[in-house]
Amino acid sequence: MNEHTINTEEHRVSGERLVARVKELIHQGNVRRIIVKNDEGQTILEVPLTIGVVSAVLVPALVAIGAIAALAADYTVVVQKEVEEEAVAVRP
Repeated sequence: MNEHTINTEEHRVSGERLVARVKELIHQGNVRRIIVKNDEGQTILEVPLTIGVVSAVLVPALVAIGAIAALAADYTVVVQKEVEEEAVAVRP
């Protein structure tokens, strides 16, 4: 039986690389949520990416991220990924 866990990663990126980095992360396929934070750690944008909603949410989200990228120099992209773990049978 397989179990799913959520891992969280943080990536520091410059404003000019923000959209490109978010696209790279989304193409990995197992991303469930992307959060963009400014230098002060305040959440600017949060995008849930569930299967089937990705295409509908992706274009407007990337437009918003592009507009945000023009406002400041550095951001933190927080990525929540679903990771499938195989359950290991424990023998007595």
